[in-house]
Amino acid sequence: MEALVHPIVEAIKLAVTRIPDDTVSALRRAYESEESKVARFNLGNILMAIEIGRDRSIPVCQDTGTMTFFVRAGVESPHLGKIEAAVLEAVKKATIEVPLRPNSVDVLTGRNSGDNTGKEVPIIHWELTRGDEVEVAVFPKGGGSENCSALAMLTPAEGWEGVKRFVLERVMECGGKPCPPVVLGVGVGGSADHSLKLAKKALLRRIGERNSDDRIAELEEELLEEVNSLGIGPMGMGGKTTALDVKIEVAHRHPASFPVGLAVQCWANRRAFIRIKADGRVELWQ
Repeated sequence: MEALVHPIVEAIKLAVTRIPDDTVSALRRAYESEESKVARFNLGNILMAIEIGRDRSIPVCQDTGTMTFFVRAGVESPHLGKIEAAVLEAVKKATIEVPLRPNSVDVLTGRNSGDNTGKEVPIIHWELTRGDEVEVAVFPKGGGSENCSALAMLTPAEGWEGVKRFVLERVMECGGKPCPPVVLGVGVGGSADHSLKLAKKALLRRIGERNSDDRIAELEEELLEEVNSLGIGPMGMGGKTTALDVKIEVAHRHPASFPVGLAVQCWANRRAFIRIKADGRVELWQ
């Protein structure tokens, strides 16, 4: 199992200390196009924090989030039965070695476990597939942005206009709380819980990577434009860029139900991936 723990620790470290290049490029474009001095100041500080984290190999933000993983596991992988234990051990080790801020507290006592583990934490979303490889997405989720995630059970009659209204109203309500510029994941369809899972999974896509369905891709562009027209701006102090991107994932729905999940990600759009081959070789990327 130890052979799996080390690469997962490295992926966690990469995720919290180095913001992906697609996100950095989007932030730089926002800085260059911004007209507000206050917005440029905030974006400049964000870019400076990213540089410091990368150069010193330290967390870019003090809130290193709830450790969340999306595991796409081939059922023929010889490592399948070891992944959960390896993830748990890697989170404990990363808490000390990176270090990560301890962010796991008992809901009854408020007592912090001290190592980012606890009941149902770290959070692991499983997807079983054919083959013998395992892909693990490391997704540290900060509390401030998570607090702005939301669920709406719309009526089918409200349709996509209702989706847009729900997202825009929630973004406006949250203002600067999720540390914009944000990335928005929107899950539509399925069930209440599945729509929220789709929304969070959508955030694993790169900035600018559109849904493969052209109709959904067009909706992503429309909603991004409307969100940025709100003028909330970087850190909620006004400006042209409230969101760096909007990602939408969909599932079929019940005829009487129209669930919409919204997952909000802060400017520290952290993620990293590893692929574990059947022979134990590991690939790491963002």
